[in-house]
Amino acid sequence: MKIKALLPVFAVGLVGCTSVKVAPLPKTEAINRICIQKNDAVKVSDLLPVVQQRLKYHNIESVVFTDTRPENCPWIMNYTARRTWDVVPYLSFAEFTVNRDGVQVASAHFHLRAGGGLSLMKWRGTAYKINPVIDRLVGSGG
Repeated sequence: MKIKALLPVFAVGLVGCTSVKVAPLPKTEAINRICIQKNDAVKVSDLLPVVQQRLKYHNIESVVFTDTRPENCPWIMNYTARRTWDVVPYLSFAEFTVNRDGVQVASAHFHLRAGGGLSLMKWRGTAYKINPVIDRLVGSGG
């Protein structure tokens, strides 16, 4: 009987560990090209390719730049991300902002609470974690 009483506590440790907050692009904003400012401090090696692939899925071309913003690019995405280590490193935090002509118009925040806790989902790949965030950021998906 005691084991059954502990099941809900254990289940909470396995689910509900992810926090996602998104302020999507306004539906009035049609975006077909975005310039992404590369953040060399981010050590999640596949984050940028995953983001670019997901933007492409939404028919949004992306251009990555380091120092000088490309001409004719009013839309700029900035990002940061962190890894956590538990046997192997995994993505535990990511944040994105989208600016139009220097004014922030959208943002997204992904965070594994307590580093993902006991959830086995914390070791899922970057695409699994970030694709739904980008979907919501560009205005589609729940």
